[in-house]
Amino acid sequence: MKQLFISDLHLWEQQPELEQLFQHFMQEQASEADELYVLGDLFEAWIGDDATNPMAERVINAFSQFSNRGGKLFFLHGNRDFLLGSDFAKATGGIILQEPHKMRIAGKKAILMHGDSLCTADKEYISFRNQVRSEQWQQQFLAQSVEQRQKIARDIRDSSQARGKDMNEEISDVAADEVNRIMTEYDVCLLIHGHTHRQARYPLTINNLSAERIVLGDWGATGSVLIAEDDNIHIHNFKLS
Repeated sequence: MKQLFISDLHLWEQQPELEQLFQHFMQEQASEADELYVLGDLFEAWIGDDATNPMAERVINAFSQFSNRGGKLFFLHGNRDFLLGSDFAKATGGIILQEPHKMRIAGKKAILMHGDSLCTADKEYISFRNQVRSEQWQQQFLAQSVEQRQKIARDIRDSSQARGKDMNEEISDVAADEVNRIMTEYDVCLLIHGHTHRQARYPLTINNLSAERIVLGDWGATGSVLIAEDDNIHIHNFKLS
């Protein structure tokens, strides 16, 4: 069993090199995997399954080819693509998981998350997250025209980027007490997430037992993938060949 985990690709039409890196990954690495997990922020923005573009269609097609070959494909919502819906899942042949998702990885009890809900020190963001994840907000948003949704998405992205420039790193990172709480609640020794763009592996102690938090890297000049095969887990960074 070979499992791959990726996050924070932030694909969008204005950065074609990111799509090239993604397509390279799907052809050269994902083709050898049994399962592929995308832990959020696959796209820079996703304003509804009815608002695709040529780049998104190519991405969907690459995922569909993976699924048609027999690979199992799973998605978590991120803070940029929480509106990925059933039409997207059907087109890719994938399954959208609920967060946190509990499973076994390399023989260990683990949970998968995007990671934004762990940043509890950023109270303004958590309040915003609760608002946009509500069914009422999403229904109202999706009822608007594609053009209106695009403008709202741009405004949200610009605001988020402006806040991030001045934010203290401790506030924007995950909160240790929240990590401990959720790993204890779900009785796991491994947490894998993205969101913070701070690729690393952190040893922990949960319930007096050895544990670990693994942060997936974001994609840019290089791609980042966590590979779990048999009892081995490692992070692999790669570039276009």
